[in-house]
Amino acid sequence: MVTSMEHFDVIIVGAGLSGIAAGYHLQTKCPDRSYAILERRDAIGGTWDLFRYPGVRSDSDMHTLGYSFRPWVAEKSIADGPAIREYVCDTARDHGIDKKIRYGLAVKRAAWSTPDARWTLEAERTDGSGFSRISCNFLFMCSGYYNYNKGYTPDFEGMEDFQGQIVHPQKWTEDIVHEGKKVVVIGSGATAATLVPEIAKTAAHVTMLQRSPTYMVAAPDKDSINARLRRWLPEKLAYTLTRWKNILLFSAMFRLVRRYPNAAKKGLLKRVQEELGPDFDVNTHFTPNYKPWDQRMCLVPNGDLFGAIREERASVVTDHIERFTEKGLLLKSGRQLEADMIVTATGLNLLFLAGLEITVDGERQDLSKSLTYKAILFSDIPNLAMAIGYTNASWTLKCDLTCEYVAKLLNYMKKNGFEQVCPRPDGTPILDEEMLALESGYIKRAIDQFPRQGKNEPWRAYQNYLRDIVMVRYGKLADDVLAFSTPERKAEAKPGDEGREQAAVA
Repeated sequence: MVTSMEHFDVIIVGAGLSGIAAGYHLQTKCPDRSYAILERRDAIGGTWDLFRYPGVRSDSDMHTLGYSFRPWVAEKSIADGPAIREYVCDTARDHGIDKKIRYGLAVKRAAWSTPDARWTLEAERTDGSGFSRISCNFLFMCSGYYNYNKGYTPDFEGMEDFQGQIVHPQKWTEDIVHEGKKVVVIGSGATAATLVPEIAKTAAHVTMLQRSPTYMVAAPDKDSINARLRRWLPEKLAYTLTRWKNILLFSAMFRLVRRYPNAAKKGLLKRVQEELGPDFDVNTHFTPNYKPWDQRMCLVPNGDLFGAIREERASVVTDHIERFTEKGLLLKSGRQLEADMIVTATGLNLLFLAGLEITVDGERQDLSKSLTYKAILFSDIPNLAMAIGYTNASWTLKCDLTCEYVAKLLNYMKKNGFEQVCPRPDGTPILDEEMLALESGYIKRAIDQFPRQGKNEPWRAYQNYLRDIVMVRYGKLADDVLAFSTPERKAEAKPGDEGREQAAVA
């Protein structure tokens, strides 16, 4: 059953970190615009509400992962999942954004009408009661790029033979018990690096089984400089200074690592060797076969993973899986790993724009053939924006810039009497490149779903916050690429007509 429509100036899809940021910027900078947030699940938080596995935490400091407008005041700068979820929820509540959220609505289709200058959305109610239809002038996708329904697990032979429990971290529930068990965690990424030391606190033993190593970097979970600043300065000023200290420090380090990868690799591995001792085989278990930052590095707060290995509560095995057996795993080398529980921390599945089906004037759009404009808008698709963060820095840094840009764009359109904005390729040669510039498996498996990027601005995503500040925050809105327009109508709607439309969402 599909009900009649409710209309908003802006619809935001997703109530996670970026969706709440979008709500804040809209109501702060565009207070005369109506908006609603459509959330598929029944809670705020997005990724930080979905993932509940032991020890789940950020791998970015909260002074940059946090919002520019709301200081992070907790003691730990590398925070756990519950603390981040609480931070997002508190932000939504304190600014009244939570009252704008419509839960249990999974947006499936979006149809653009040029004559009406509006989107019509079809959202499936997750309680099984049918669909809701909602219209808006501007659609802002803040749904991230993870598939929330299912994580990635390779099709290992013999999985049905294993007599213990197999669990993917994305599907971890409170009734899963690992205490006193022999646990094998398959994977070497951020999830595995988080799970292993946490589970090792109470498990009989934990083995991290990896096909190939990942770069691991130990760092304190508390920012000592921020602690000193907070003793002497107002909270917001201390937060801002710490934020910029971390932005500039990380930006400089990233550029140095990319410019001098061999020296960076040597330094990273030396630190790991110091953590694990001279007799540990770092060459086999912690030396990747790629350059630093070809894939995302794993942060090890306070070196907890290394501590678990030193204390022999955890171990690392670098090998390939031949098959699952009744009692564990048979490896290509012939070695057998016994396990009571196997955790497949083998990655995530990506899903661009939540799998949204988009049509423009009745024609189905393939976004993988679009180009991204400032990594925010899409070529030849009107009034559609997305918030996607950085792959080499905190997600929220780019999302904050994106939200600022969308608010500024909406104000510019209203001031100048425009109802539509659409990036149009200007005819200059454009070199198609992948939008997410990492070699990680989870990206390579799904990159064909994503739009392309061009060789130069504004079609290129540089993964550089300082450069994006210049391009996104301070760049001019009206350029040779953006086409602004207002459709001609036979009869203009009278003021207030939209407010008399039927409500569609309970």
